[in-house]
Amino acid sequence: MKAAAVQMTSGRDVERNLAEAGRWIAEAASQGAELIVLPENFSFLGAQDAERIAAAEAPGDGPAQAFLADAARNHGVWIVGGTIPIRDRNDRPSSRSYLVSPDGTVAAFYDKIHLFDVEIPGQTGESYRESATTLAGERVVAAETPLGRIGMTICYDVRFPALFHRLGVLGVDVIVVPAAFTVPTGRVHWRPLLQARAIESLAYVVAAGQWGEHAGGRKTYGHSMVIGPWGDVLAERPEGPGIVAAELDMIGLERLRQQFPVLAHRREL
Repeated sequence: MKAAAVQMTSGRDVERNLAEAGRWIAEAASQGAELIVLPENFSFLGAQDAERIAAAEAPGDGPAQAFLADAARNHGVWIVGGTIPIRDRNDRPSSRSYLVSPDGTVAAFYDKIHLFDVEIPGQTGESYRESATTLAGERVVAAETPLGRIGMTICYDVRFPALFHRLGVLGVDVIVVPAAFTVPTGRVHWRPLLQARAIESLAYVVAAGQWGEHAGGRKTYGHSMVIGPWGDVLAERPEGPGIVAAELDMIGLERLRQQFPVLAHRREL
């Protein structure tokens, strides 16, 4: 099975962002990708909290959700729809990732559990309070598909191994990580965190990132990649919009888990 991660530099213009995402989905599909992962905030990435709230969609109704359904159906692929702000539980929207099947229906969705409320160490002066405009999710999601069982996570989640432990208990084969990682933290933590999550879960990781400078001067790290269950980087796109793709050997994954049965050795402590 071939999986692809799309790297973007999203901005305030939803229509333009969706058009760009559509081009990269078409390119990935033309290369044989069956699973395509978009980055966090693929449809909208503004500078102000009020902008994000204004861009929120209702469940099942909005341009970003319609785009995902059409793209999946038109290309006959599975799409992980990065994140879209969805308002259905509170005045603050959830940061929601949709898994859309080739017939255009939503197979599963995941609301980001760990919200990015941090001040970046160092001299950057960067400070983020995602909880000011986002409602945290509460549910771990592992979706059964013909491609394998897919575990859904988003960006900052990658720092919390308990979530990935739970996904491992649920038997995931592929973990998807739509992200918009900051440059200072990305330089030192992005790759080792993704490799650790792949190794401890004995699963493939497909991580799709934002890259470049966005509205308000925010800069994201990029380096979208596909990582194997042994922690090896199978493919990577360091910079610039585009795609990165790799073959996922699902038979080899099962063989590895039999030969190296670390998952069976887990104990609840």
